[in-house]
Amino acid sequence: MLTDPHSLFQLTGPLAMLGWLALALAPLAPRLANAVAALAIPALLSVAYTALILVHWSDAPGGFDSLANVMALFTHPAVALAGWVHYLAFDLFVGAWITRTARAERIHHLLILPCLVLTFLFGPAGFLFFTALRAAFAARARMTKATA
Repeated sequence: MLTDPHSLFQLTGPLAMLGWLALALAPLAPRLANAVAALAIPALLSVAYTALILVHWSDAPGGFDSLANVMALFTHPAVALAGWVHYLAFDLFVGAWITRTARAERIHHLLILPCLVLTFLFGPAGFLFFTALRAAFAARARMTKATA
């Protein structure tokens, strides 16, 4: 079962969702959220990714030198799953970084929830949104300091 890409796919999504749930509830247990979403789950997903690549990379068509070859590469189910697991691991890791950074910079958790949703769904768009939010908070802090 664990060698079948379809079965592995069924396991990786819920595992990543546990991490996102931990981030959404981070104010209730920040250390646990950090341990789960920034370390444990991305590490498990990274092990799965590495195993998939080690076992299936050599028999997959395509490559990274052209869009056509990237498309061919992802026609291999196990390599496509590896790509998906790559997204799950890195997006969750970025979401955990967003949560930690917001906490350290005293950005209210409710304000970062849209960033987390965007990161979950669209990766870099969530990172971009959080970067804009941080910039707005930094500008506000500078203005407050200048008028004080």
